[in-house]
Amino acid sequence: MSGGFAVGDWCWHARQGSPCRVIDRQDVWGEVAYRVWLPAKEAVVRARAQDLVELTSVRPTVEQILHTAAAAKLLDALEDNLLLAPIQSSVVPLPHQLYALNRAMSRDRIRYLLADEVGLGKTIEAGLILRELKLRGMVRRVLVVAPKGLVRQWQAEMRLHFGEAFRFVEPSELAAFRQWRDNGALSVSGGDDNLWRMHDQVIVSLDSVKPIEGRRGWSLEQLATYNRERFEDLISAGWDLVIIDEAHRLGGSTEQVARYKLGAALAEAAPYLLLLSATPHQGKTDQFMRLMQLLDREAFPDEGSIDRDRVRPFVIRTEKRAAIDAEGQPLFKPRSTRLHPVAWQERHAAQRRLYEAVTDYVRHGYNQAMAAKQRHISFLMILMQRLVTSSTAAIRATLEKRQGVLEAPQAQASLFEAVDPDEWAELDGQSQLDIAVQASGWEREKSEVEMLLDLARETERQGTDAKAEALLELIYKLHQEENDPQLKVLVFTEFVPTQAMLAEFLESRGFSVALLNGGMDLDARTRAQQAFSRDVRVLVSTDAGGEGLNLQFCHVIVNFDMPWNPMRLEQRIGRVDRIGQPHVVRAINLVLEDTVEHRVREVLEEKLAVIAQEFGVDKAADVMDSVEVEPIFDELFVHGLQDPSSIDKECDAVINQVREKVAASRKDTDLLTEDHTLEADDARKWRGHPAQYWLERAITAGLPARGGAAEKAGDAWRVRWADGSESPRVCFDARTAEQNPEMEWITLEEPRARAVISELPRCVAGQPVPIAAVSGLPDTVHGVWSLWEISISASNLSENFNRRRFLPVFVTDDGRTFVPTAKRIWDLLLTENVTLAPKVEVEHALACFETSLAAAKAQGERLFTELLEEHRAWLAEERERARYAFEARYQAIGRIGLPAVREHRRKRLVAEHEARMAALADAEACTPDLNAVLMLRIGHPGGTPA
Repeated sequence: MSGGFAVGDWCWHARQGSPCRVIDRQDVWGEVAYRVWLPAKEAVVRARAQDLVELTSVRPTVEQILHTAAAAKLLDALEDNLLLAPIQSSVVPLPHQLYALNRAMSRDRIRYLLADEVGLGKTIEAGLILRELKLRGMVRRVLVVAPKGLVRQWQAEMRLHFGEAFRFVEPSELAAFRQWRDNGALSVSGGDDNLWRMHDQVIVSLDSVKPIEGRRGWSLEQLATYNRERFEDLISAGWDLVIIDEAHRLGGSTEQVARYKLGAALAEAAPYLLLLSATPHQGKTDQFMRLMQLLDREAFPDEGSIDRDRVRPFVIRTEKRAAIDAEGQPLFKPRSTRLHPVAWQERHAAQRRLYEAVTDYVRHGYNQAMAAKQRHISFLMILMQRLVTSSTAAIRATLEKRQGVLEAPQAQASLFEAVDPDEWAELDGQSQLDIAVQASGWEREKSEVEMLLDLARETERQGTDAKAEALLELIYKLHQEENDPQLKVLVFTEFVPTQAMLAEFLESRGFSVALLNGGMDLDARTRAQQAFSRDVRVLVSTDAGGEGLNLQFCHVIVNFDMPWNPMRLEQRIGRVDRIGQPHVVRAINLVLEDTVEHRVREVLEEKLAVIAQEFGVDKAADVMDSVEVEPIFDELFVHGLQDPSSIDKECDAVINQVREKVAASRKDTDLLTEDHTLEADDARKWRGHPAQYWLERAITAGLPARGGAAEKAGDAWRVRWADGSESPRVCFDARTAEQNPEMEWITLEEPRARAVISELPRCVAGQPVPIAAVSGLPDTVHGVWSLWEISISASNLSENFNRRRFLPVFVTDDGRTFVPTAKRIWDLLLTENVTLAPKVEVEHALACFETSLAAAKAQGERLFTELLEEHRAWLAEERERARYAFEARYQAIGRIGLPAVREHRRKRLVAEHEARMAALADAEACTPDLNAVLMLRIGHPGGTPA
């Protein structure tokens, strides 16, 4: 055989920069060709004779050593659950948010219900998990589904805290896209007619994409087109992560409800899923089960599976009372809430007459509606009563609309009937009114409305409403109490006409006013909020306008009119009582004296305070935030109108219902609670974590050997990547990026950076060992330092299990091993000056490798055992899931009436289950691997200088 390498020889592949082993050699027509195995890439490649050189000729550089040490440090920390998101984003997580991130990333199956109580920042938690998944290269395409009113908040928080841009896709865009597509413009999107694939990060409103069964006047083709574009294309667009806010809305009363169908399809559309809800249970186990099935259908096959032990692994929850800040202090300050009765003056006699007349109309209309079983009329009457206590402007504007409806040829109830009861309860007062006012009337309603309208117009002509005057006095008084003439005040009303009246009233008296309501587009809402944060002193908002607002810069809230459900008030106060609120929040609730509303509210608040004390404020709030409680309060106020003398008795009945529901709810929320301690120190330590420095070291030192380059220029790096692309001004840490927004901030999310980090070399027996001097190490430290990769894999499943850790080993010249010294050298390589001797250790290279390998085997056993235990725990969890799902489904099949069908399905189920269990049994036999990635002699043998 001619010269060169023989099969089995180790040599160095110059182009690959890696040791390799010859597995085949061919001598044909005077040329020698090889096939070699590259252990670093677990690959066999062809090689020319000139590509291969003797191992003894290898001379690694300081940069290559630093790259390996830094990259391995980063990869090891990631395997040890290093959290990148707190390091590589501008947000500093609070302890409970850090806990949520830690919990979420502690499992392979990242499908969770984030169930923190209201105001604890679930959006931030979802953003942290999103960033972590992106930084680890696990996620690229993200879909957020949120109620319409929360879309802008999501966009703003993702951009502000995480630098993540989300494209809001409105349904109107879909129609425009269809026209664009039909006009042959597909070449612009590469021939893909699915709009949802055009953007990698999309946010969409919940009800705009749910499927519909039918719509009056629509053909089957129109329905099919609508569902394909909004629903089917969305589901099939290839998402990596789906986030659903207010996810309890997806539970549905049955599996046939459109929102549930949307949720079930979205749950299948992505491997990673986050559901967000402060109140996921709401007292209905079947709905909660359907919600949990979105996370894992196998784990929750039936209602019997809803118990604390099964639910807990999927739920991340912190309660407000347990939340602390980074100093360990309670996160929320106490708040002050008080009822502010407004007395009628003589000048308000017309307004009082109007109130009494409308109350009579409502009483009569409600009785008519109940007798005729016209639900839409009863809802309208409830709204009319709330309108008259809101403002004369509100009742007058509605009476005008009502008159127009009653004079039209045919009024309709169909708008109301088309709304799902759950969705109706979620609408704010103005939205409910816009639907209910269109309802058909009763026999003499038209003449009643005309009379009331005349009275309302007369009342408006006579002057200002009593509550508007009281609001003005209150604002002046607050200025004095707070000693702040520029004090900001947030005023809430249910109805747009009241809002308009208040704006005109306050502006005419010299106040700057901004408005927010559900009819404003997202840009207008943002402008109003920004104006209020700067120089505008009063913001008047409707409930729909206030949805999703963060107004911590304001601490005084006035409820100009009061929704009947106390929880709606709680949601309003929550706009200012949020994380970061430095003041005690003052909430003042205006109510007209000598009215049914005043009396009910007085008695109700006193009794609710007892329940809150008895069960805890949070538990009572959870219950009152459910859809089924809303009608209880409606009924209470209506009974109060019918028979004012029965208010105390009726309030007692309602309180008993609420108490029962709270008691039942306590059992339900126990499903979600978990005892965990929040650590303030953990939240602070991440800002100074060296991971960003390791990343910088690994990339800047690793690029030259890969055909790239990195040069420091001032605070920035100029980087030429291995693929030839250039980044002229680059930084690697969050603080520099914040101070220099024009710089390109490189994180592990950057694929070019990940490529540099993931390529680690291999050291093999007989490879020369560089002789290194590391400043910071005593001169007396002599021996061989090496870094080993310990890995375990079981790839015979669809879910590949691969784990790896890195182990530093130090063996002195006299054969002793020191674990602390090994770790110390690894740290010093990344922080101190490293120099290499001109010569390398060749003569004793094989002995150095063998000695180090023996030490690595001894010291690495603990790490290997940990990896093995993780693997076995994962297998046990998978087996338990499979067994539980099999048993539940087997029993369910038993309820099928037809024996032949029952037998066929059971056979198929048994076959599937046996195949799954066999695959899991095979996965027990996982393969360990131990490889050296770096080896250095520290100091010269015997201590003589190199």
